[in-house]
Amino acid sequence: MEISGVFSAIVIGIIIGVLGRLAVPGRQRIGILWTIAVGIVAAFIGAGVASAFGVADTKGVDWIEWLIQIGLAAMGVAALDRARGRH
Repeated sequence: MEISGVFSAIVIGIIIGVLGRLAVPGRQRIGILWTIAVGIVAAFIGAGVASAFGVADTKGVDWIEWLIQIGLAAMGVAALDRARGRH
């Protein structure tokens, strides 16, 4: 992966994290850095899942891949919020 690929993955991860956080109802007790980290991880895992199902490279915008990534980010934000809420 080149530098531009890593940079774009981070930018996409930020967007995915924020959208995933918006998808979770209520107030989350995690910081923006955790949201970004969850988004980056969700972007990488979501890309792998989309590739496994053959929906990673479609004509135009890859809406299914984006939905998978946002869904994973929402689950990650909710799980991290629950884990941090117990402490």
